[in-house]
Amino acid sequence: MKNIINYKGEIQKNTIFLIGVKNMIIQEDNIEVVEEEEKKEEEKQNSEKGKTGTKHIMVILGIFIGIVFLVLLIIFGIFTIYNIKHNNVIAKGVYIYGIDVSYLSPNEAKEKISPKFQEMVDTNITLKYEDYETQLSASEVDLQFDIDAAINYAYKIGKNGNIFSDNYEVFDTMLKKVNIVPTYSINKEELIKYLDNLSKDLPNAVVESSYYVEDSELIITKGKDGFVVNAEQTANNIKDKIKDFSYLNDAVQLSLTPAKPKDVDLDEIYKKIYKEPTDASYTTNPYNVIPSSNGVDFSMSLDEAKELLKKSENECKIKLKTLYPSVTTNMIGTEAFPDLLATFSTRYNTANKNRTTNLRLAANKINGTVLMPGETFSYNKVVGERTIAAGYKEASIYIDGTETDGLGGGICQISTTLFNAALYANMEMIEVNNHQFVPPYSTTGRDATVVYGTKDFQFKNSRNFAVKIECSVSKGVAKFNIYGLKEENEYDIDISTDITSKTSSYTKSTTYRILKQKGKVVDKQKIYSCTYKAH
Repeated sequence: MKNIINYKGEIQKNTIFLIGVKNMIIQEDNIEVVEEEEKKEEEKQNSEKGKTGTKHIMVILGIFIGIVFLVLLIIFGIFTIYNIKHNNVIAKGVYIYGIDVSYLSPNEAKEKISPKFQEMVDTNITLKYEDYETQLSASEVDLQFDIDAAINYAYKIGKNGNIFSDNYEVFDTMLKKVNIVPTYSINKEELIKYLDNLSKDLPNAVVESSYYVEDSELIITKGKDGFVVNAEQTANNIKDKIKDFSYLNDAVQLSLTPAKPKDVDLDEIYKKIYKEPTDASYTTNPYNVIPSSNGVDFSMSLDEAKELLKKSENECKIKLKTLYPSVTTNMIGTEAFPDLLATFSTRYNTANKNRTTNLRLAANKINGTVLMPGETFSYNKVVGERTIAAGYKEASIYIDGTETDGLGGGICQISTTLFNAALYANMEMIEVNNHQFVPPYSTTGRDATVVYGTKDFQFKNSRNFAVKIECSVSKGVAKFNIYGLKEENEYDIDISTDITSKTSSYTKSTTYRILKQKGKVVDKQKIYSCTYKAH
């Protein structure tokens, strides 16, 4: 109650208390304000410090970037100068089929790599199937490598015109290196043809049917099953091996296909075998002689031949017959051969009957023979083998330097007489052989001996038109006339024989044909050289 009564005092006391409290509150507020201001100041200082640090970092970063840029610029400049300096050569790090062509001009690069690719072209391609092996020449199928294109591609690296991309390309090539493989070309048509032809060489190749004519018989051989080269597939195998150059060390496997031979086409064979005979004829304006020719036919009907072929297992033989013309070349009259080109005769002893018979047999075989321009006359072929069956008799001949009787003796007089006639007709001599001794019907260097199967007398009709040979053996004279058509440029002909050497045991001579026009010598032709034993 005392506190309440003392009201004034309490009020003062409370009031003072209250005032104290208020002052304390104010003081606390001031502390908070001060703290906040200090905080702001600190933050401000920190912010300023942060800004200063950031600026410092940015400056450093800017300096670093500038240095890097400057370095890159220097490198770029160096590369630019480098590229300009090496603009006329191939960049470093460039290879063509593993061959370094860095810093080489295109010509130098070609000179360096050409031998290698020439070696590749010269290398054979080995083709193989099981135990069978063969070689294909790369040049045979025109294998070529385009080294010019490869060099051109290599040279253009780093030379495209854009300085930035060029520098990058050169730099990248230096680091990674570039290997260029040239493209190639090959003649596929020739390759396929080669492979097709290769089929027949295979050990297990298909055997096609075939036929041939022998001794008036058509002989047909039937084919056998086998294999053929698959040309397309093998060609692709070869191209693959060339593409990666593995053909240099590895064989190319042949691709084969089973095959059967083609059926025998007898109708087609008959068309090729059958031939109509041709009659001889001639024309005068222009002058031309068309010789006769024999024809050929089956000796049986075509249907009979087909039946015979069916019954045959591996081989079939069909007889042939000769079809003769109505008018042979020998039948053409002298009107087709209007001019006498040459004549020559020799004498014989009519008392020797066997020898005379032989002369006539040989002469009759030759009489009427027509030679077309460029055709060669063979005495042995026209006269044939001298046999008893042909009617030849025993008469004197020379064997190993000794005179003895032999079958067909005397026919050398016919060959000698014809030889001289052919010389004067300006025929080209192909084969002439002289006797061991100078025969009585001739002179040195003017004879022509013949022995069936070993020695022949041959000459060629080297004139522009056909000629006809006529001969006779009568009343001790063997005579040959050669008819034809005189040419605009005819020659007067002399035959001369020079004795080049003569001893007690032999005589050597050389025979010449001398061509003249208007009395002047135009040409002197050596015919043959002879060596005769002395009698």
